[in-house]
Amino acid sequence: MKLAAPAKVNLHLRILAREESGFHQLETLFCAIDLCDEIVLAPAPPGLRLLVHGPDLGPPEKNLVIRAAQAFQEATAIEPGLEISLLKRIPAGAGLGGGSSDAAAMLRGLNTMYGRPLSQGALLDIAAKLGSDVPFFMCGSPLALAWGRGERLLALPSLPAAPVLLVLSAFEISTPVAYKALADHRRNEPSPVASAVQRLGSLASWSGVADIAQNDFETVIFSMHPQLGDIKTELLDQGAIVALLSGSGSALFAVFPDEETLATVGPLIEEHFPGTRAISASTIS
Repeated sequence: MKLAAPAKVNLHLRILAREESGFHQLETLFCAIDLCDEIVLAPAPPGLRLLVHGPDLGPPEKNLVIRAAQAFQEATAIEPGLEISLLKRIPAGAGLGGGSSDAAAMLRGLNTMYGRPLSQGALLDIAAKLGSDVPFFMCGSPLALAWGRGERLLALPSLPAAPVLLVLSAFEISTPVAYKALADHRRNEPSPVASAVQRLGSLASWSGVADIAQNDFETVIFSMHPQLGDIKTELLDQGAIVALLSGSGSALFAVFPDEETLATVGPLIEEHFPGTRAISASTIS
């Protein structure tokens, strides 16, 4: 079985009140793009063997693909016998959701392979325990508004497919580091508690999305890495409809009105900002 695991960008991301548990409530607009990891599942003797093609992602037992398979086994009492081949195209630590998408693809694949023993609701429950981005990749829509820790989802009609430029830096930003920096920045300020998306109709067009596009992590991460703020400014100057940091990671993305405009911007960014890499993609409709 061959599975595609698409990346995502956050067209809108607000970090709201912090719970007593230490977790933050959030409000975000997820959008899937066609940069995909690939997972191939092949029958094997009982047990799980993971082979990763791409960068070193650390011990296999900590990989979200294996953790998803173990969670499926615990929920169903089915012991998969699989050789898992994971081709990584989505950079780690960039805020593009690669690990979360891999986990969701693995859950979907296993559930199909073993006769659908779990309902969609049960799969979403497992997904929420694996990570805050995983439920989005399970929801069946390329566009969704999410609240809470990401587990409360409203699937939306997709926006028209649009070209996207991803700008990748040579460094990663871990999620815990980003949240700690934001918490320190807000130490003497009340956390925002109100929703910024007041009308779902504003999410039906790219111009409407542009009006609410924001990422609360930008203030602290741009302070840590000023070049990222400079790149965002350049992307907007070159005609991007939306340009934002994606999630809490080091990648920036820009949505452009047409591929002709995007084609000229990638080489320009790489020339002006040494150490960056520009990748062309598209939102999924």
